[in-house]
Amino acid sequence: MPLYKKINGKFKKLKSVPLAKEKTLQVIIEENLQEMLDMYFLETEYPTTFGGRIDTLAVDKDGAPVIIEYKLTKNENVINQALSYLKWLKAQKVDFFEMLVLKRLGKEVADTIKIDWKNPRVICIAESYSKFDIDTVEVVPLRIELLLYRHYENDIFALEPLTVTESKATAAPVADQTVAEEASVEALLAKASADTTALFQEIRQRIFQLDESIQEKATKLYVSYRVTKNFAEIYIQKNQLKLFLRPVDYDDPKGFVQQISEGYNWSLNRSVYLKSADDLDYVVGLVEQSYKDVL
Repeated sequence: MPLYKKINGKFKKLKSVPLAKEKTLQVIIEENLQEMLDMYFLETEYPTTFGGRIDTLAVDKDGAPVIIEYKLTKNENVINQALSYLKWLKAQKVDFFEMLVLKRLGKEVADTIKIDWKNPRVICIAESYSKFDIDTVEVVPLRIELLLYRHYENDIFALEPLTVTESKATAAPVADQTVAEEASVEALLAKASADTTALFQEIRQRIFQLDESIQEKATKLYVSYRVTKNFAEIYIQKNQLKLFLRPVDYDDPKGFVQQISEGYNWSLNRSVYLKSADDLDYVVGLVEQSYKDVL
């Protein structure tokens, strides 16, 4: 997407400035990982036992291990390389990654993260992707995310997800099927009243209307919505919905938004309750303000 800057009353299109080295792209992402992708940086160029090095190793706020790989040219086979690293990472002992999180982030932060080995993420960041890349993501039953970056003059940087058709296989081993069923929107709605269920379905639809690239993920506790980062989490209660939003200076004349104590160290540290359809439009407006913070 082209960017424009207003100069002397008129908009001028910014020129895209290619990055000369892949390492430059890697440093930009690693030094701004929490702001750009809402995750914690762990290691750079992390060595594996078979000789390769993981470009960036991280963990997201939901506890999923994350492998990030970068490429400057379309011909680089970065996805297969990342999948090879993921296979190696999953073969390691569970406490290996937990100790790495503890060492890098400290006990206070590590105690807030429950490592989720069932949903590791592979993120590839590039200026463009080939049809082979996109086809691979569509058929491989893993969390592979393709992000497009642009570097512009005046040190302006853009990062956005590449929309890929959701046609991945969802089959799980028998031992994991119970867990998968529990972590679903339907399971969370089981405890809600009919009115609350209808309210959730309406706000869910309104959220998806904000952007076709919005991704929904259900956990055992809440339903999250993200583009490159989470901008809303909805906790479904019996007679109301509790939403957590990003730390934004909200236009909130009704005073719905409450701030969570900074001691919790949550990236979504604003809360809003939705109890009635009468407040739906107003709350959706607050969600939209949170969404715009991740663009």
